[in-house]
Amino acid sequence: MLNLLKNQIPSFISATALTAIVVLSGCSSPPSETTNDTTTTDEPTAQTVASEETMSEGELANANFQDKLSGTALLNALKQGGYVIYIRHAKTEKDYADQAQGAVMGDCSTQRVLSEVGWKEAKDIGEGFRKNAIPFDQVISSQYCRAWQTADLAFGKYEKNGDLNFPKAEDYTPEQVAQMKARLDPMLTAVPQKGTNTVIVGHDDLFEASTGIYPDPMGIAYVIKPDSSGNFELIANVIPEEWLKLGGS
Repeated sequence: MLNLLKNQIPSFISATALTAIVVLSGCSSPPSETTNDTTTTDEPTAQTVASEETMSEGELANANFQDKLSGTALLNALKQGGYVIYIRHAKTEKDYADQAQGAVMGDCSTQRVLSEVGWKEAKDIGEGFRKNAIPFDQVISSQYCRAWQTADLAFGKYEKNGDLNFPKAEDYTPEQVAQMKARLDPMLTAVPQKGTNTVIVGHDDLFEASTGIYPDPMGIAYVIKPDSSGNFELIANVIPEEWLKLGGS
């Protein structure tokens, strides 16, 4: 390209002008050379920034949560007992606010129900507890079918507690959020019997009301350490398939 331009342009054109012409000519088509530079940087991509910008505070808190214990260390701690394990119900066929759309307690046909994937997730959770000999005593569930079915498939027992149910709304008022927190906090701060753990199978919004964290995806569990003074500490989160791997196998 450069030689062709030299032949066609009068000799009185300056080198500066010639350079400008070459640059402008190069802008009309993409370069033909490819690069093998695979260097990566830690700078966030536009997609990452966009996704973070669309996340709620609770979703960001969930995404940024850092485990204090994991793997074998977490398993050994759980075997000693003293933890509350809050599990969001396993995956459902659809995700919508059925509590605001006519869900009737005791009638699963009016509610979201577990999908086939959700059934497997619940069974994986239970198998992880059994394989790793994680002790548990109480299993408390909301009255929604997807919650008590998760509890039943995983642990073979449960007791329903209406305090784990949603308010009958899709968008909550500050008063409703405070009510959810007031109902769940006593369960998260209750110290289990010595040498065992308490399992709660519930929903996303109540957990977010109490902790500020939106638990996602469905089936995720948060391991909580209550103390004897009415407080608790979030220790770890575990997704369904990770329960079987806690022991390293």
